[in-house]
Amino acid sequence: MESAKARDRLNSVIIHAILVIFSIIMIVPFAWMILTALKTNQEAISVSPFYIFPHNGWHWENFATVWKSYNFLILYKNTLLMIFFRVLCACLTATMAGYAFGRLKFPGKNALFSLVLIQMMVPSQIFIIPQYLMVSSLGMLNTMFGLVFPGIVTAFGTYLLKTGYQGLPRDLEEAAAIDGCNIGQQFLRIMMPLTRSSMVSLGIFTAVFAFKDLMWPMIVCSQATTTTLSAALAKMQGQYSSDYPAMMAAAALAVLPMVVIYIIFQKQFVEGIATSGGKL
Repeated sequence: MESAKARDRLNSVIIHAILVIFSIIMIVPFAWMILTALKTNQEAISVSPFYIFPHNGWHWENFATVWKSYNFLILYKNTLLMIFFRVLCACLTATMAGYAFGRLKFPGKNALFSLVLIQMMVPSQIFIIPQYLMVSSLGMLNTMFGLVFPGIVTAFGTYLLKTGYQGLPRDLEEAAAIDGCNIGQQFLRIMMPLTRSSMVSLGIFTAVFAFKDLMWPMIVCSQATTTTLSAALAKMQGQYSSDYPAMMAAAALAVLPMVVIYIIFQKQFVEGIATSGGKL
């Protein structure tokens, strides 16, 4: 009995040690980003001696420099609005398409779902040119609609929600039909609320993908007042090619919205990742 407890205690210590090591590995890049943002450029590029911490004081003016160079309030607004509308559109379209593919029977169902799977298999860069031509023909370049356009529908979300709906028992729909609910009422009142965890997972993935999307904002929004944080940072790399503290300060300001969102919705993030696509 005591040997079993000792073995369990040893396993627990090993697991926690591994988790601590990987946590440190994950934190080091962010810590190095902040420390570099507070150095002078000479300290940042110096090899001998090598400075881990700022040697000649903490230079908070690097943050003020990039804040004045770029209107981060506008960049925050554009990025957060793009994330919000992409998450909203993805959840709305994916939950309806996922319900249709997962619970309904109609002609051509398998062929249509095969198209969804094919879209997941090919690189997203293939769709950039036709999407750009569509947005350009609509006169929506340098607009919020142009930023949101690729995220209106999502093949990944359709597949994720289809899996979530297939995990629900058929008895729920049969009981709802006996009570007089039509297909729309069954979907809105019974089935959709039960796939909340799948929709939360889709919202998390969509938000992360939208936040780090670089190529599409650079193509569709060339004006500084309509672009996003990722595109602005990419342009800054050319402007401040050797000013690493300024670049790291801008990167720290750029990740701030996602850090705040994670702190606010930490519980939903953990639940969504843990139950992504799983049965309820």
